[in-house]
Amino acid sequence: MGAILILGAGGRLGSALAREWRARGQDVLAMDRTAFSLDKVAEVQERLAGLEFEVLVNCAALTNVDYCESHREEAFRINAESVAAMAGVCAQKNARLIHVSTDYVFDGNATTPYSEADAPHPISVYGESKLAGEVEALAASPRNWVARVSWVFGPDRVSFVDQVIVRAKKEDRVEAVADKWATPTYTMDVCADLWHFLRGIEGGGVVHMSNAGVCSWQEYGQHALDCAVEAGLELKARMVGGLKMSDLKAFVAKRPPYSAMATAKFTSLTGIHPRGWREAVRQHVFDMVGRGMI
Repeated sequence: MGAILILGAGGRLGSALAREWRARGQDVLAMDRTAFSLDKVAEVQERLAGLEFEVLVNCAALTNVDYCESHREEAFRINAESVAAMAGVCAQKNARLIHVSTDYVFDGNATTPYSEADAPHPISVYGESKLAGEVEALAASPRNWVARVSWVFGPDRVSFVDQVIVRAKKEDRVEAVADKWATPTYTMDVCADLWHFLRGIEGGGVVHMSNAGVCSWQEYGQHALDCAVEAGLELKARMVGGLKMSDLKAFVAKRPPYSAMATAKFTSLTGIHPRGWREAVRQHVFDMVGRGMI
């Protein structure tokens, strides 16, 4: 069984994949952005050509949505052109590429969860660049997969879940956006779910890999606080107040107001029904409290 190369292994998802897959006995070569930069496309191609791997999982990206808005060329270089380079090398090596993408490829005008069959229509440079990367990944080989995730949380890097709890321990009032909806994605669930796509599932294409259900940031944060109280944490604030996206003047790029993703295709491919986001958040909070991490 050949090696799995993970790029972006210093991030929330990449670091979880490296750790959990090694624990399963998989040979994993994990590289963070200090070890493997996507900023110079020619170097991406050259370095990958010298590595031996059976599957490349690309978790690396330029993800600062507002930064991307004013750095379009850099966003496309990292999120699209470098993906084209890695997809080309994978095709030469007959290796599978699994490219991690985002719900921001959608415009957010839907009122029910997006399926993989829904046409993307990004409304930000970040979303445009990530969609361009998807196109490059899929064009290179019919065996490649694009795995879309949203609102990612997990034990390896601080996320919204942890931030809202830390704030509630120190502050009398915490707030979160109440008019933006999507679905949280737990990295520990993705580790198990994406495992099936390394070799076992034939074909390729786009697959949504979030947990099940839909929530606003406010609901997401409120459930995190409820779980923290249940886990025994003392909080100054136990309620999450609501904000409107329009209140957040620091935002430069447009955000899709509704970007929840349906996971029926994932279930049809694997027979697995993703668990609800509430259960996943509860497990994360209890694990982090138990380890003294929050």
